[in-house]
Amino acid sequence: MPFLTVKDGTQLFYNDWGTGRPVVFLGTAMMNSRMWEFQAPRLAQRGLRCITYDRRGFGRSDRPWEGYDYDTLADDLAGLIDHLGLREITLVGYAMGGGEAVRYLSRHGSGRVARLALVSSTTPYLMRAPDNSDGLDLAVFEQIADGMTRDRARFVAELTGPFFGGPGADPQDLPISSELAHWLAQTALDSSPRASVEVYRTLFTEDLREDVRGVDLPTLIVHGDGDMGAPFELCARKTAPLIPGSRLVVYEGAAHGLFATHADRLNEELLAFAGA
Repeated sequence: MPFLTVKDGTQLFYNDWGTGRPVVFLGTAMMNSRMWEFQAPRLAQRGLRCITYDRRGFGRSDRPWEGYDYDTLADDLAGLIDHLGLREITLVGYAMGGGEAVRYLSRHGSGRVARLALVSSTTPYLMRAPDNSDGLDLAVFEQIADGMTRDRARFVAELTGPFFGGPGADPQDLPISSELAHWLAQTALDSSPRASVEVYRTLFTEDLREDVRGVDLPTLIVHGDGDMGAPFELCARKTAPLIPGSRLVVYEGAAHGLFATHADRLNEELLAFAGA
């Protein structure tokens, strides 16, 4: 299996499929590269080079105790890009992956990146602050951390309905099969308990507004207006005005897991954007 070793010695697993313009996929906080089941193979078949990888702490990558802040995660991404010699990249940042993408750009520059897609992204800032009064209270993160610490399997199971179906969704009546929902939920458990809590701490507490303001690339923003994980008004609605010329595409009624529930539509958006 392909691995690279980043600067602190952590080994990261990655997939590199297809030929053509490179697309690098950055996933949700808790899932690994298997979440791209419906994107990477299909876009590779349509003429793109698709690179996915398991964030440190998740899937087949190493599980160190530290390194779950955006700076370190962005440096991991830089290590992958350098390792593969990628240029003219389309970065696809999904949920927390959007934070990694914009921190990479602010930390390493856009010299190797041609365009940015933010899908269900948690940018620019989730937490309530004096200048972000409609943000989420820190107690929300504390409840999440407590739930994962007490019973991570139950925490993930209870999130499955809202993740794919939106507020109040019945886990037995989702836009995807119960088998697929269960399998994707299980990928979220293929991680270290430390990493699971710490990535949530990062995505919840780190302010990315300046990073987002610095984006100087063509940017596509795709978001469902039924998203609970990255509330639309707090995330996409605030991200779009910070990036001049960005294009916001709203999926009416879509929840956080639109990579699965709206896979065909998302694939066509990404193919057109990446220039396949």
